Amino acid sequence: MKRKEGYKKSAGARIAAIAGRMWVAAAALWLAGSARAQQTAIIPQPVEMETVGTTWTLPATLTVGTTDKALGHAATYLADALTQQTGRKVRTGGKKGDIRLGLDRSLGSGAYWLSVGAKGATIEGGDYAGVVNGIATLRQLMPAAPDTGATVAGVKVSDAPQFGWRGFMIDCSRHFYTVGEIERVLDMMAYYKMNRFHWHLTDDQGWRIEIKRYPALTLKGGWRRLNGQDSLCLKRAEQEDMPNLLLPEEKMRTADDGSREYGGYYTQDDVRRVVAYAAERGIDVIPELDMPGHSLAAIQCVGGLSCSEDTRWGRLFSTPMCPGKDTMLEFCKNVWTEVFGLFPYEYVHIGGDEVDMKNWRACADCQRRMKDNGLSSEPQLQTWFNHYMEDFFRAHGRKMIAWDDVVDGGLSPYTTVMWWRSWLPKGPKRATSHGNDLIDVPVSYFYLSGRDDPSKMEGIYRFDPYATLNAEESQHVRGIHSCLWGERIASAERMWYQLFPRFMAVAERAWSRPERMDYEDFSRRMLKHLPRLEAMGIQYRLPDVTGLIRTAVFTDSDTVSVACIDPSVSIHYTTDGTMPQVSSPKYTGPIAVSQTTHFIFRPFGADGRKGDAVSTSLVKTIMAEAVGVDGKLLPGLRNVWYDYGGDNCAGIEKAQIKGEYVTDGVVIPREARENIGLVITGYIEVPHDGIYSFALYSDDGSQLIIDDKMVVDSDGMHDIMEVTGQHAMKAGLHPLRATYFDHNGGDLRLTVKDKHGKKVEVKYWHK
Repeated sequence: MKRKEGYKKSAGARIAAIAGRMWVAAAALWLAGSARAQQTAIIPQPVEMETVGTTWTLPATLTVGTTDKALGHAATYLADALTQQTGRKVRTGGKKGDIRLGLDRSLGSGAYWLSVGAKGATIEGGDYAGVVNGIATLRQLMPAAPDTGATVAGVKVSDAPQFGWRGFMIDCSRHFYTVGEIERVLDMMAYYKMNRFHWHLTDDQGWRIEIKRYPALTLKGGWRRLNGQDSLCLKRAEQEDMPNLLLPEEKMRTADDGSREYGGYYTQDDVRRVVAYAAERGIDVIPELDMPGHSLAAIQCVGGLSCSEDTRWGRLFSTPMCPGKDTMLEFCKNVWTEVFGLFPYEYVHIGGDEVDMKNWRACADCQRRMKDNGLSSEPQLQTWFNHYMEDFFRAHGRKMIAWDDVVDGGLSPYTTVMWWRSWLPKGPKRATSHGNDLIDVPVSYFYLSGRDDPSKMEGIYRFDPYATLNAEESQHVRGIHSCLWGERIASAERMWYQLFPRFMAVAERAWSRPERMDYEDFSRRMLKHLPRLEAMGIQYRLPDVTGLIRTAVFTDSDTVSVACIDPSVSIHYTTDGTMPQVSSPKYTGPIAVSQTTHFIFRPFGADGRKGDAVSTSLVKTIMAEAVGVDGKLLPGLRNVWYDYGGDNCAGIEKAQIKGEYVTDGVVIPREARENIGLVITGYIEVPHDGIYSFALYSDDGSQLIIDDKMVVDSDGMHDIMEVTGQHAMKAGLHPLRATYFDHNGGDLRLTVKDKHGKKVEVKYWHK
């Protein structure tokens, strides 16, 4: 392979030097040229990249050569991708070519170096995965589509991942995605250097993988009548004027009784096809079959799996499988034995989260199992089951992954823990302090199925996986993961809408060194990638209309000013309560108001596709007077925790009180962990007369009342969401009341800013 030997050696040395977490001082010498290199807009950010002042003009026919037979599939993958991307003919074969692929074992797993000059491109990787990662960078340097140019900037790149585990999970149980749709997901994972595809194949709502020993699992469990999740999608499709929330007709069928059913499943040949497709792109596939909870689809298809014949949904969770029955254990082992033959990789995922154990307390089989094994609690029974299955996995050469719920009953030293419960920030330390490996997937930001808002992207990008860990514990962090749960993702179009552009932030956080990451720079590069997504047919979520508060106030007159960071977007609005369309008035500049006015703004793509609508009310008001208070006030707010299981704030105070606390602000007391209903009261002291903006961030519902006025209403069950409101206040004390609920432990915080967006330091008091 022809290239400068000195560059090969220096690239290998640089990547070896940066393999640890800290950036070596020598890299600082490169930073001076980074501004010029950023014109190439690579995501995720490489370790080192420099432009060389030349360009490569693509020939009419491209050739891909390899110096190692092990790279044949990589060459085929690249040829197929470039045929679509450039519109040119691409041939493979031989050692020479316009693009040359090779191996350099000194670079390390996943690492690569890339050189583009006037005569073509060379990629060498530390292994197959490294070559695929180099291909991703080369593709991002090339024109996005056949009609967008024919030249490639000359560069030299040496690069290596921060984390070996860069994962993405898709839930195919709640709503089903075809093999072709899954393959497109794998294409985009490879494009952004993600290398672990976590395939959530079973849950309460459907069993999606063929198991030949139990054909009913898919013949019956692969289909269901429309349920509440479907109804929610259909309702939102109408309310939000969003067609991508509709159920695809091709995933519906008519049952024997004439009713409509939804579903689908993967044959074992389908699974083999997906696994092979992923492997060609350097991606391992990790199957998840949920056990012992989230298993209602299996229980309803195969007898002898549950504690009794009474199987149903409880208040929050479904009936779990019965670890007291030997038939259940045999079922689990039989299923996994077939699964082992389909997935050749070392890791498997057993789920293990959100198990409703109350049935186990009344089950003679479960109690007998507990007695025989000296177990004193139901969480220990789940731990016994986990260890039983883990021994089975290890006997078959596999490693078990489970959600961090399994930490509660006690860990084996072998389980890899996926931390998702971000309301339990000590979860990573609990796992790693025992010596267990950890994969970070906190629900607060990395569950991409939740509603997006301006805080989510930055939250992903700035996440610190080592925040609570010491040096020894940090060695057990294997990587970053993200999830797309399917309850509200009824179509592939909605899947792309939820994934992008946030997926790019996940990819960079998982790959790039913190010292090379800059959020403002990433935002600029992300914007340059949006036309690439369009060229690939990815209908991403249009960036938010910004500059709005849900309820803004003014005392005389005001103006509404909005924007969108995507220059290709047009913004349209209405003031009559109807949903904006392309035919609605177009926003062209600040809009003056002198009376209370209710606006709805919505972005539209150049192709007419719709983004999320944003409502704002500009309310004419008078400034609230400060109040005088008799007696001494104490710092903080009074916080009462109620044992509340409802789904709105109105019923909180009807529940039983579990504890009373004083908190520094509008937050969840440390002691409140589940069935949380909070009533927070006291006074807020503001420093001067003015209009104040309140951002209430919560999961689930919350409300903020000041001076007996509803300032922020974020009530109801929902994902993590920030809702804003304004209140005009004179300097001094104002009575405050906040309510909040969540069933499992969530998130709550309040930020106060002035009308111009500058954070204001306020004081809280209570009697």
